[in-house]
Amino acid sequence: MPGYDAPIRELRFLLEDVFGYDQHTPALPGFEEATLDVVMAVLDGAATFVQDVLLPINLPGDAEGCRLADGTMHTPKGYGQAYALYREGGWPALASAPEWGGQGLPPSLALMVREFVASGSMSFGMYPGLSQGAYRAILAHGSEELKRIYLPKLVDGSWTGTMCLTEPDSGSDLSRLRTRAEPEDDGSYRLTGTKIFISSGDHDLTDNIVHLVLARLPDAPAGTRGLSLFVVPKRIAEDLPGASAGTQNNVNTGSIEHKMGIRAQATAVLNFDGARGWLVGKPHGGLRAMFTMMNSSRVGVAVQSVGVAEISYQNALAYAKERRQGVAPNAPGAASQPGTDGRNPIIDHPDVRRSLLTMKALVEGMRAFYLDAALLLDVRAARAGSPEGEDAESRLALLTPVLKSFLSDCALKVTDLGIQLHGGHGYVHENGMEQFYRDARIVPLYEGTNGIQALDLVLRKIGLDDGRVFESWLASVEDTAERAACVASLASMAAAQRRASARLRDATAQLRAWRDGNELDVAGAATDYLNLFGLVALGELWLRMAQAAHAGRAQHPQLAPFYNGKLGAAEFFFQRLLPASETHFEAAMSGAQALMTLRAEEF
Repeated sequence: MPGYDAPIRELRFLLEDVFGYDQHTPALPGFEEATLDVVMAVLDGAATFVQDVLLPINLPGDAEGCRLADGTMHTPKGYGQAYALYREGGWPALASAPEWGGQGLPPSLALMVREFVASGSMSFGMYPGLSQGAYRAILAHGSEELKRIYLPKLVDGSWTGTMCLTEPDSGSDLSRLRTRAEPEDDGSYRLTGTKIFISSGDHDLTDNIVHLVLARLPDAPAGTRGLSLFVVPKRIAEDLPGASAGTQNNVNTGSIEHKMGIRAQATAVLNFDGARGWLVGKPHGGLRAMFTMMNSSRVGVAVQSVGVAEISYQNALAYAKERRQGVAPNAPGAASQPGTDGRNPIIDHPDVRRSLLTMKALVEGMRAFYLDAALLLDVRAARAGSPEGEDAESRLALLTPVLKSFLSDCALKVTDLGIQLHGGHGYVHENGMEQFYRDARIVPLYEGTNGIQALDLVLRKIGLDDGRVFESWLASVEDTAERAACVASLASMAAAQRRASARLRDATAQLRAWRDGNELDVAGAATDYLNLFGLVALGELWLRMAQAAHAGRAQHPQLAPFYNGKLGAAEFFFQRLLPASETHFEAAMSGAQALMTLRAEEF
């Protein structure tokens, strides 16, 4: 079975040395008590839960999977007990408002816990993870009555939530949704239609499931402007005429989705056969309400990506230190002298080092990226309605498609390398490495495919507030490079970052010029532009980590190995990974010509 040690030391370094968490939370109303010591204590508890409860059920749960029997979805052995312990520990309520039974802790802390959970079991983490999105959507757009009925149960984990968008004929194109909602005299609605690929769509972990469903009213205009959002519980939540509380609603599980990965996650086809539902927000305003949930989920996908990449890296590193194969060239950083049989641990071989350093540089950069965004979530929550809160909201809107897409692609790269580094042993199920890749394969697909995220970035997000949101972010990136350039040992890294940032600035200017009548080239450039953006974002964070490590090593020489690891990974990133930004720039600037030359029949 794979091993896992929660990256407590890594997070302390980021919170204390890079982001100044002890100065962050005291300045935010409501979060003053969330000191670094409090946060680390919570993370210690989460680490224990994940290591003792979730990790042991992950591999067996993948092998067993979920099953549908007699109309009921059953989760694998141990998942019900694990969820009960999760609820008992108060983990679902960490960042929810005290008004609804939550603990009122910063969103950043909840996301760090979510990373640990994703490492322990991605499948498990999705059950409570989607509930947070449902909570936020109802909190932001629901009536007081809906809040009273549903929020306390979602917050304490008694009920879980889902997001029901996709239909057989409607994936990324939501304008084709066909599910109907007919009004009733009592103010409720009857929903009829089929939704597919519904994560946590049916299961045996809770008594009720709160489905948030996009559907069309009888007078709905065509396209996405005609979508409304409804709460549709699996079981009726309160006594109604003709239906007492706990009565089965007309939500039926048509089938289970048999998937490549996340097999312990109950992904279902749901049939709404005149199911009773209640409107969330305004009629025909469903897309706006749903995107409250979607954007929350996209940040969650980024965190999942880090979690699964982290456990893959940890196990690859442990294997590379233990597995002896061949004789390595002499090198100052060799792990040890050859053994009595003349063989070295494979970590002594240069190409294995390349794989491990790629994994390390990506995983640690990914973690810094999501945590940087998580601090914006804290500000948005604590400063809602203020200029500071609005600035945090705008920057988060810019970064979200990059977080979701770039980090999920990185997770695939890391988990692929984890298999490769194990050789044939990585391809064998019982070693667990191939499961990490199979589980990670979903993250570029759900909550909006990465191609859709790239289009969102180039067509909308870089133009927010007439480009001022992007300019503000890029100015902060350039400022980091200026500061790093003042440290002699970091000057070459800073120079590389400046070149990449300049490429991003030039590419952004070209895309904005193309937007005036040349959307085909903009669309053709989208994915390469997003990857360029992601590399520049990681470069900025690696410069900040390198500065913190440089200072930390001078102040705490006894911790030199840890800080040396940071500086070595930073050097690797700027020498071996950031140069790909040039390729992405060139590809993006070529527009769509090479993409659209062939006719369909010429493929």
